[in-house]
Amino acid sequence: MQAERSLEKDCVNTLRFLSVDAIEKAHSGHPGLPLGAAPMAHVLFTKHLRHDPGDPAWVDRDRFVLSAGHGSALQYALLHLSGYAVSLDELKAFRQWESLTPGHPECHVTPGIEVTTGPLGQGFANGVGLAIAERHLAATFNRDGHGVVAHYTYVLAGDGDLMEGISYEAAVLAGRLQLGKLIVLFDSNRICLAGSTALSTAEDTRARFEAAGWHVVSVPDGNDLDAIDEAIATAKAESNRPSLVVVETVIGYGSPSKQDSHAAHGAPLGEEEVAATKAALGWEPTEPFAIPEDVRTRYEELRVRWTAEHEAWAERFEAYRRAFPDLAAEFDRRMAGELAEGWGEALPVFEPDPKGLATRKASEAVLQALASTVPELIGGSADLNPSTYTRLKGFGDLQDPSTRREDVLGAVGGAWDFTGRNIHFGVREHAMGAIANGMAEHGGVIPYGATFLVFSDYMRGAIRLAALSGSRTVFVFTHDSICVGEDGPTHQPVEQLMSLRLIPNLVVLRPADANETREAWRVAIERTGGPTALVFSRQAVPTLDRSELAEPAVARGAYILASPETDPDLIIIGSGSEVTLCLEAAERLEADGIAIRVVSMPSMELFEQQPQAYRESVLPPHVTARIAVEAGRSLGWERYAGDRGIILAVDRFGSSGPGGEIYRRYGFTVDRIVSAARSLYPHHPGDDSQEPSQSGTPA
Repeated sequence: MQAERSLEKDCVNTLRFLSVDAIEKAHSGHPGLPLGAAPMAHVLFTKHLRHDPGDPAWVDRDRFVLSAGHGSALQYALLHLSGYAVSLDELKAFRQWESLTPGHPECHVTPGIEVTTGPLGQGFANGVGLAIAERHLAATFNRDGHGVVAHYTYVLAGDGDLMEGISYEAAVLAGRLQLGKLIVLFDSNRICLAGSTALSTAEDTRARFEAAGWHVVSVPDGNDLDAIDEAIATAKAESNRPSLVVVETVIGYGSPSKQDSHAAHGAPLGEEEVAATKAALGWEPTEPFAIPEDVRTRYEELRVRWTAEHEAWAERFEAYRRAFPDLAAEFDRRMAGELAEGWGEALPVFEPDPKGLATRKASEAVLQALASTVPELIGGSADLNPSTYTRLKGFGDLQDPSTRREDVLGAVGGAWDFTGRNIHFGVREHAMGAIANGMAEHGGVIPYGATFLVFSDYMRGAIRLAALSGSRTVFVFTHDSICVGEDGPTHQPVEQLMSLRLIPNLVVLRPADANETREAWRVAIERTGGPTALVFSRQAVPTLDRSELAEPAVARGAYILASPETDPDLIIIGSGSEVTLCLEAAERLEADGIAIRVVSMPSMELFEQQPQAYRESVLPPHVTARIAVEAGRSLGWERYAGDRGIILAVDRFGSSGPGGEIYRRYGFTVDRIVSAARSLYPHHPGDDSQEPSQSGTPA
């Protein structure tokens, strides 16, 4: 027994000093968390985590999320010892160019990393998303005697994670949904980067989580491996509540001059302090990156167990396949991220209609069609379904089976369960985005989250990480411009549209009418390499007559909607609701003898991905007379308007009043576009005495 305890201690210290040595070699990193949290990480990986380093994509593996991503050196050490494709040389290349061990965990860089973390709180909320996906897939596919989806989600979070508002947003939803397979290990060392947590908080974390419906277990000594093991086992036994395991640790444990101090948080210990720390913890190897042979053997033996667990699951799944061949095939398809054959055939085609409908309403019609043919589509809104029109009608609410309708809606009805595909995120935009990202990284679902465009600011951190990670998340934004109207400038997005376009690997689509909306959704569903932002109008826009205009080539980003047979004299480019104005202005200008091309540009990003020949066919370089029209910031449109061009945009905040009136007063009228065109062609009839405002100044 004494020898076993000594080996376990050596395993923990190996993790500590692989981390410390990597940080020291890089001259950069965060040694405090690895020194303090290594015991709980070791216990989790060796006693509880079901995973297979030989197949990191095993669909029923337990998920581990290091929400406190600054402690990445610890996770890389765990991955190396466990047998993932993270070599010792990669540990030595910590934080270096093109290594598999970047400064914070990145899921599309390092095998064994489930989600990209680092911005505090994101990983916590991702974990809630992972647990929701597991619960939904288990309810959808498991059958009596055949539990093919039954894994846990573990999150290691620090004090800073729980300070971030996003973590509590996500925690409250997790408690409401009773996610019993979500277990958060709280590295409670009461130190943050600038000093003691007492500088900014005196809360009772345990009471806060209990109030949110969590099961809370405490471990008073973060070095007590048996107590940690028992606490995790207790958490696993609690099936009706998520669990917070509060592990009291010492940041920088073992460092004679830096432990229990913020000095251990975010800087290398230094050569002398590293030697002193190793001596204090009885670590005998003097060379860096030392791994005792018995420690290697211990983890190699664990790999045998992990492989056996995977093989046992594979046997169970084959029995499931024999009993339920159609369900098994569907499960395989969904976990592979493939779409069902013919999924897009039922998408609606909208007839021409001068009155038309809001693109958010067109989106609703498309969503209902998708709900039947893309069963992995699941999502909801930040308490805005009546306005965003993003409810999947007839597909139930994702809610705990014990919750009855009368408890929630005050109406008599039956129980709900986790096969439902509508998620009530509550007024929690940031958590919604990060939860959706976790669901996307889990696989088997295509998640979406909806809110007003102006509130994309609240969830920007999650959108950015979705783009960085290449997550298959769909962000739905409605109420896309100053036409929001009476709610006033606080709710009228001006800068948000162009701001979203700044995010690399995010495709932003602002469709002009109902049929472009259909194609925008097609792009979002088919896109696998990153997130998509769909931006829809509040107000009705005409449904364009495609018998007289081009079909909506939304997937190409921009396309020629209408054009003369000859070379155009002038090109008018628009997006969204402004495209109709562009077409009407073109008709008037053509009556004056000016040859006009109208280009619809629903997505700058997709247009830039097209071959140069296509881009130049849409916007010929020699046609320099151009007008760009969009009810958002002008910044960015100069790329398409060019030096001679005019940009009709909104470069100030909105105003309170009816949406249509604001739209007109900010200059979004046919007359203004015509006037702009005539200022470029003063030899044509019309008032050309003054070039029109280009920045949305009220008339």
